[in-house]
Amino acid sequence: MAEKSKGIVAPGEPTIVITRTVDAPRALVWKAWTDPEHIAHWWGPNGFTNTIHSMDVKPGGEWRFIMHGPDGTNYPTRVVYREVVKPERLVYDLSGEGEGDMHTFRATVTFAEHEGKTQIRMASRFPSVAERDAVLKFGAVEGGEQTLDRLAAYLPKV
Repeated sequence: MAEKSKGIVAPGEPTIVITRTVDAPRALVWKAWTDPEHIAHWWGPNGFTNTIHSMDVKPGGEWRFIMHGPDGTNYPTRVVYREVVKPERLVYDLSGEGEGDMHTFRATVTFAEHEGKTQIRMASRFPSVAERDAVLKFGAVEGGEQTLDRLAAYLPKV
């Protein structure tokens, strides 16, 4: 069972932070997060599916994929890894790759193991408070929480 926390949006800060503790060891959570065979099954909010084109988890490596929305909208996405410290930390820049492209942001994801469970901290930093606020209007916190819900539900299958 995952222990949920609400997303944290601090006034005046261009960040969104979501934490979750999942009932799985850190090595398993890392594998689910960095292996294209696994991440395709859980990444994204409820109702979304993914087509993974490439995933090279190393500094300077890219992850290219398309998120398919439940309404049929496709969201081509590009991630560029800036820092990879296995199995404890990922830092990457995420952006869209098409018309109506998403806002670009830097994500820092940490994985801390405590008594066989893993605390995930997902912090997204936007170029400005205005850009952060724009994604909040589209449900960024709810989407991030649903993504971690899907990960928690998927982990027993890994």
